[in-house]
Amino acid sequence: MTMTSLAGIPAKRLAAAADDNLAVHSSWAQEHLPGAHVTRDAGLVVVDSGLPCDTFNFVLRARLDAATAEARVAQAIDHFRRAGRPFSWWVGPADAPENLGDLLRVAGLEAAESEVAMAADLHALPADPAPPRGLEIARVRTPAQLRDFARLLAANWTPPDPHVAQFYEMAAPALLSDDAPLWLYVGYLGDTPVATSELAVGGGVAGLYNISTLPSHRRRGIGRALTLRPLFDARAAGLRLAILQASADGLGLYAQVGFVATGQITEYKPPGEAAP
Repeated sequence: MTMTSLAGIPAKRLAAAADDNLAVHSSWAQEHLPGAHVTRDAGLVVVDSGLPCDTFNFVLRARLDAATAEARVAQAIDHFRRAGRPFSWWVGPADAPENLGDLLRVAGLEAAESEVAMAADLHALPADPAPPRGLEIARVRTPAQLRDFARLLAANWTPPDPHVAQFYEMAAPALLSDDAPLWLYVGYLGDTPVATSELAVGGGVAGLYNISTLPSHRRRGIGRALTLRPLFDARAAGLRLAILQASADGLGLYAQVGFVATGQITEYKPPGEAAP
């Protein structure tokens, strides 16, 4: 898929900003965890949360020289093999070298899934619609709200993944701080939490992640509301562009609110580490 420019931002710069944002989403909370190991340099970001859960262990934002790329790939993979923890390696349009995917396959990883990289001009969002009846969207500010957020995310696995709740419990002091660049949201119907979203501020853009609605409450406009609320907050904070990674199921919704495809992102994993 060919990279696309948006709002006058060249395609390569937009892809690089999206990678920087993904790095904030993937590493900021982990940097505040006891036992976590996060390394970043000009060539690579490696995030080891210390938990046996690839939801929080990543390699990303590769800017590797062709001459040393094979060795850097082997070094990053070996870290997780020695630690005995699962991980995923995300490859996007701005990553280098161009044959990075081939190097990962030669090193023993497999392409697990691909998503569409998308971006939107926050000044071209649709008008703020009335939320679905009874829906209240709360920016996470309290430990109880954070537990609701974690429980909803954990429910994306069958059975629910206990490491998700553990991660957010450990990261709570950082995530609940006023200066956290990760803004978490929970949608409630009455007292019942039914949906989540996250906005990461980094790379000069707003990144949307963890948009999730309980299966029993889908197709009611709740996901759209949880998508738009963080975007409006980001625009009010002075940001101009938003980015996200969309599965096939979410493409229609994101296109409706103004997102356009800008490229493709592929997740690589060791054999046997299936996605939830």
